[in-house]
Amino acid sequence: MKRGKAFVSTFLFALFSYLLLTIAAGQSMAQEAPWSHIIWSFEELIIGISVSLIVAALADHILCRTENFRMLNPVRWLIMLIYTIPLFIEMVKANFDVAYRVITGKIEPGIVKIDPDLETDLGITILANSITLTPGTLTVDVDDERSEMYIHWIKVGEDPTENIAGRFVRWIRRFAE
Repeated sequence: MKRGKAFVSTFLFALFSYLLLTIAAGQSMAQEAPWSHIIWSFEELIIGISVSLIVAALADHILCRTENFRMLNPVRWLIMLIYTIPLFIEMVKANFDVAYRVITGKIEPGIVKIDPDLETDLGITILANSITLTPGTLTVDVDDERSEMYIHWIKVGEDPTENIAGRFVRWIRRFAE
């Protein structure tokens, strides 16, 4: 039974991701039918289903390692979608901060260790990617046993865990823990 749930959930995740990435593909047909930019062509759906079946067959044991299917909860998906707003805001603020530091030369780079106190691999992975996406920081290494992360920071300051990952961790706990 676990194998079936893992296969179906991986298939649905892959199909959703594929359809999300190809949502604009139907716009080229907008002259023929005004609603074609909303739906996908038949060929796109067939390709998406085929690719998703292959991905599910090859990767369901990787994406679903435990019997905990909490990420199938649509509320978690909604929270994860909402998380993109504070992530974008932090990215914009960091862009201005990095530009200021480059112009003024107030750069004191270094590698700091943070302990975000996240328990799931998904949460740690999303946090590491969020930190790396934010200008001025780069996730260098993750200690799997203790969930500690080593971050290259453009301006080493006080309380690196709160300054680098504080807002991210609070959001990530809502959907990944």
